[in-house]
Order: sequence, then C-alpha cells, then structure tokens
Amino acid sequence: MSRPIREATVTLTIPFHDLDPLNVVWHGNYVRYFEHARTALFQAFDYDVPQMKASGYVWPVIELNIRYARPLVYQQEITITAGVVEWENRVKVNYEIRDAQTGARLTRGHTIQVAVDMNTEEMCYVSPAILYEKLGVPHP
Repeated sequence: MSRPIREATVTLTIPFHDLDPLNVVWHGNYVRYFEHARTALFQAFDYDVPQMKASGYVWPVIELNIRYARPLVYQQEITITAGVVEWENRVKVNYEIRDAQTGARLTRGHTIQVAVDMNTEEMCYVSPAILYEKLGVPHP
C-alpha cells in the first residue's frame, strides 16, 4: 500500500447490533467503520462535509474495495486507520482495521472519491486547488 500523506485512527468496540446470525460482524457494517475513520481523517485537515460544501465541491465515493481477512466479533476493540494516498485527480483513502489488543490486521480496503462542482454538477478531472491547500501540499 502507498504511504499516506495524511492519516487518522479511531477506536471502536463492536456492538451487538452489528452482528449477523453467525455472531460475526455483518460484512456491510465494515463500510460504516471505514466512514468513522474517514470522517476523522477529513476533520483532521479541516475539509469535512461542511467545508467541502462551502468550497463549492462535493466528493462522492465512486469506488469501494474491502478485503476481509478475519471476522470481527462482539465487544472486540478495533482500530480503524484511514490515510490519503492519492489526491491529484481523485482522492484515494486506504483503510486498515486491526485488533486493538494484538495489533493483528483484520481487514483492509480503499475508497475513491472525485470532486464534483456543486454549481455545474460536473465531475472534475483534476482535484481543485482547495484540496491541495487543505492537505498542505503544493498545487501543480
């Protein structure tokens, strides 16, 4: 995996209501766990949803990938790390879920988001300058 330019980690404890009939976390709930970490990540560099909207861009997820290695179980404490690894033409965020006690990797994945101009509703093929500014990297 690429080395992230920005990264954030959150810790969660698996609640009972996230389990499926086999007593492991239902696969669809992993997306919510990724979202918790991605929100913390974007908040860390001051470009969460309110700031995105104020900048005139929305950033829909256009791709999601999850690789399940080991199941998550009730009351397991996990860490979810999200890191920005691409930002030039799209935003790619890599994720890792680990057991908080052992550090064992349980899941990894990524999302890809693109900028959409709120006024024209058109997708941008190059990330807007505001993203570079918020990430603290030079704009080409």
